[in-house]
Amino acid sequence: MGFDPEKITFFAKTDARGKQVPFGIKAKDRQRHMYVVGKTGMGKSTLLENMAAQDIQNGEGMAFIDPHGSAAETLLDYVPEHRINDVVYFAPFDLDNPVSFNVMEDVGPDKRHLVVSGLMSTFKKIWVDAWSARMEYILTNALLVLIEYPDTTLLSVNRLFSDKAYRNQVVDYCKDPAVKAFWTEEFANYTDRFAAEALPAIQNKIGQFTGNPLIRNIIGQPHSSFDIRKIMDEKKILIMNLSKGLVGETNANLLGSMLTTRIYLAAMSRADLPVEQMRTMPNFYFYVDEFQSFANATFANILSEARKYHLNLIIAHQYIEQMEEEVRDAVFGNVGTTVSFRVGPFDAETLETVFTPRFLATDLVNLGFAQIYLTLMIDGIGSQPFSAVTLPPVERPHMSCKGMVIAASRKNNARPREEVEKIIFDLHTPVKVEPKKTNSQYVAERKSEAAVKPAATAPVKSVETVHKTSQSQPAAAPRQPERPKTEHLPRVDTKEQAPVTKRTEERAPEANMAEERPRVQNPERKHEHESHKRPQQPSKSPEDLKAVLARLSKGGEDKSTKSAPEVSPLRSALADVLKQVDTGVHTAGEPVPPPHKPEEVTPAPVHQKPEETKPVANREEIERLAAEAEAAFSALETHTAPEAKQDTASDDPLAPKKIEKLFKSSGGERSPFAS
Repeated sequence: MGFDPEKITFFAKTDARGKQVPFGIKAKDRQRHMYVVGKTGMGKSTLLENMAAQDIQNGEGMAFIDPHGSAAETLLDYVPEHRINDVVYFAPFDLDNPVSFNVMEDVGPDKRHLVVSGLMSTFKKIWVDAWSARMEYILTNALLVLIEYPDTTLLSVNRLFSDKAYRNQVVDYCKDPAVKAFWTEEFANYTDRFAAEALPAIQNKIGQFTGNPLIRNIIGQPHSSFDIRKIMDEKKILIMNLSKGLVGETNANLLGSMLTTRIYLAAMSRADLPVEQMRTMPNFYFYVDEFQSFANATFANILSEARKYHLNLIIAHQYIEQMEEEVRDAVFGNVGTTVSFRVGPFDAETLETVFTPRFLATDLVNLGFAQIYLTLMIDGIGSQPFSAVTLPPVERPHMSCKGMVIAASRKNNARPREEVEKIIFDLHTPVKVEPKKTNSQYVAERKSEAAVKPAATAPVKSVETVHKTSQSQPAAAPRQPERPKTEHLPRVDTKEQAPVTKRTEERAPEANMAEERPRVQNPERKHEHESHKRPQQPSKSPEDLKAVLARLSKGGEDKSTKSAPEVSPLRSALADVLKQVDTGVHTAGEPVPPPHKPEEVTPAPVHQKPEETKPVANREEIERLAAEAEAAFSALETHTAPEAKQDTASDDPLAPKKIEKLFKSSGGERSPFAS
């Protein structure tokens, strides 16, 4: 586990004066990092593979990011049998066995801004054409508040914006006053219109990663399946196969950038070790091919600070303009060993300042395959530029443990896809917490429950009730005809009563037919309609006959009151006479019986005799009543004969005939209307 500063890693051989002598770089000089540049197909990847293969076989700790996939597959063949369990093979395209990696897990307060800065730099490079200052401002605060909350991932970003309850929990947990003030004072005051314009742009872009199961199952798990600090301290191997053809360029760039940031944080965590122990800590070699795809501000920090923590970079790419200005300045200001293959004219002019006066720009653009110009760090001092030829690929072992390495890595660092998807679903699905209900909420729930009840359970309303509720103001009820008060008299027990009963009962079917007619919907006639609901029992008493005569005298009032004619003198006189007539049935001092209720009166059979204790009306009483009415009619006819005839014909032509019929049915000899 100790550090051997004199251990040499070979990568090239000299070509001066025809002598080919292999040479390499010492472990202590590799701490100053190594930079390789050259056109595609010139041998850069082979140089990195040879150095990484030696580190694997020599028992060193290393990490290798390969955006092509070929170098990662090749390195698996160099893993010796005794180091099978030391390898973490990170292959995102292995969908059935995803490896967990969460860049936001367990980040210290002093490193949170660094992680967020690395992520923002990556996002800015990916979405360079759709980036804005407002998007950067909101997303930065979102990442800062989430990175402090436990068990959060990149998938939590969209949930933070869409789940208000979750957002309140995260903000309440935040201890950073500046970040918390943004969410409580600024974001909370965003209008719906502003939020609808600003947030979807962020959600759409984050959704490109979280919606892809290949990436979601890796970055959506809250806990990483491997500890990079442990890999560094125990000299283990991390091989990342980020083949852009299998993963996608955008996904590969995102994963590579997050892994780079996480490796840097792991190296910085060695700062908690005493100085003497730190000196004995082993080197950890970090190889990055095509590093411009993953280059962000983290690389500048690694080049300037990671040396003291024994994190050594070996980076390679195709041309200088691929680097950002900040990274480019850090590379040429801190790299100890620079290796150049054939480059383009613009890069040659830049590199000429490094290799002058020995080599010029024209020399750099004319190099052949595997030929290099370099400045080598030797015992902490940079050498003069010289030329060399890279070594051919390291001979592979006779027996490859590649299959066993992949199987062991799956067993130690991956989980089945079904299990991972369940974890992610349970973690990132919003949990609906029932808040304490207020009185108004209870009232609203009861109203909603009553509204959705089946119609069968609702009380059945009558036609009148439905019509009343459908009108803003109820219509005035029509005026009902006044009925004279009648006295309850016992039925007449005479043989002549049978025809009256018979004729009265014969009119019952006509009343029933009227009841069977369709119900009138006109609200003005609803009271009239109610009066015909129950059939009335036929009457046989003189008092009922008196009531019939009274109704006939006021027959015009039974019609519509809209155009009621004036009462004729004949009918007025008849009404006055009837009011003055006394049947004489009840004795003085005898209490008057209650009003007659038609529904409670049951007609007695003809053969049944009434009780003998009650007074019974006889024929003389009816004859006397008819005589008085006839005398009144005769007196009136003498003075108002023309008016009476005209009134009878205009108001109710059938009134005299009805009275005549009633008198004859009751046993009278002639009608008062007879001529």
